[in-house]
Amino acid sequence: MVQLYIRDLVGSITRPVRELKGFNKIFLRAGESKTVSFKITPDLLRFYDYNLNYIAEPGDFDIMIGGDSQAVKTARLTLK
Repeated sequence: MVQLYIRDLVGSITRPVRELKGFNKIFLRAGESKTVSFKITPDLLRFYDYNLNYIAEPGDFDIMIGGDSQAVKTARLTLK
């Protein structure tokens, strides 16, 4: 199982440290490897604000991918 987590580093409201935004179940044989990719869309960066508007705020986000929430590789992106 490959999991995608996103963290909004600075937001107008408190957000989870790791939000599960996608996953892909793959099967591998011994010694086999596969490339797994996720498309990061603006919808994956949105959340409900205090007024229940579904918004995406500009800023930095950590993108984390791994087999579970602890064993992840991280990259950073900026939404302008």
